[in-house]
Amino acid sequence: MLDVLKKSMYVSFGIVTMTKDRVEDLGKKIAEEAKLSESEGKEFVAELSKKSNEMKNSIEKIVADKIETALNKLKVPTRSQ
Repeated sequence: MLDVLKKSMYVSFGIVTMTKDRVEDLGKKIAEEAKLSESEGKEFVAELSKKSNEMKNSIEKIVADKIETALNKLKVPTRSQ
């Protein structure tokens, strides 16, 4: 059980950098290892893809906000100014 938890954490940290196909392949592999039914496996893959997109969007927003803050502190003109 602890091994599954560790793998889940590693996946969540690295999932943002993966393509959609790689996320789906990883989800299928984990579902097979966990011996999930076909419907549970599909649900797991869908949830994994959804969370991946949410994390990616969140990180992109954080990075954009940090860049904007840095540019404002440096008084670098931007298109919006």
